[in-house]
Amino acid sequence: MEAADIKIDVIIPVYKPDIKFKHLIERLKKQKDKPDRIILLQTIEEEKQGEKNKSLIGEEFIAYAMELEASDFRIECVEINKKDFDHGGTRAYGASLSTADLLMFMTQDAVPADTWLITKLKEAFTEPNIGAAYGRQLPREEAGIVESYTRRFNYPEADSVKTLEDLPKLGIKTYFCSDVCAAYRRSVYEELGGFVTRTIFNEDMIMAAGIIKAGYSVAYVSGAKVYHSHSYTYKEQFRRNFDMAVSQAEYQSVFSGIKSESEGKKLVLQTASHLVKRGRIYLLPGLVAESGFKYLGYLAGRNYRKLPLSLIRKWSMNPGYFREGKGSRK
Repeated sequence: MEAADIKIDVIIPVYKPDIKFKHLIERLKKQKDKPDRIILLQTIEEEKQGEKNKSLIGEEFIAYAMELEASDFRIECVEINKKDFDHGGTRAYGASLSTADLLMFMTQDAVPADTWLITKLKEAFTEPNIGAAYGRQLPREEAGIVESYTRRFNYPEADSVKTLEDLPKLGIKTYFCSDVCAAYRRSVYEELGGFVTRTIFNEDMIMAAGIIKAGYSVAYVSGAKVYHSHSYTYKEQFRRNFDMAVSQAEYQSVFSGIKSESEGKKLVLQTASHLVKRGRIYLLPGLVAESGFKYLGYLAGRNYRKLPLSLIRKWSMNPGYFREGKGSRK
């Protein structure tokens, strides 16, 4: 199938969006290849009394996005209760609303760098064995030197296609994929049963692992570019890595026997070398501290079943995931 004939829907979970979401929608409308539909999955909150209460934060950006709808630019918004949100389950629900050839997922803070984002991703799927493709994340202008280098480490300039044969060489990176900006071939997605419907993190990597184990390939498309980076505090880095490790502990069938610590060590060492070369030696203590918080969070998450529920909720970025009778702690 030619790229121009491929239908693609963009699915975006949204919760209290800010100006980045506005820019995202504006730039999607300016794409050379427009999406057939944009499906917004808006998370709403509940009052203590149990009545629905839409958060006022960011509501004006949702309204603005809906006003951009046109005959060649369709947008719809579906509400999701906050208590029902799940990284995998919510995206699986969004996928069920689409009939397109490709299911493209983005986060509300990923802003297309140019007008070729969708075109480049669609082109990857002209190769029939590609089951998924993900784009390159560029640091925002305000990103620090460490965060900027991390983006370059994880999202290089060269394209690549990953298969099961790469597992001995790439390890955990074989399954790396990011729903910040990623597309999945519908037929492959449905063949494999779609996203897992309950996971605190890594729904994209779990899906990518299934795709690769089934004999398909995952493409990294460096020409499909979005601006996306974070400035996490040490505490936030701890909590993020805690959740990442929880997902790995819960999905042993995907992650068992594949160490991710070595990739983390490689990133730290290369970042330190980069700082020295750039004459930023004074940033090394901060890098060491940040890396320590990441590793401690990872270790705690891998062993979360041994921790009391109150501490798990305190350390997680998604405490609602660990409701009595729902979070797997066997």
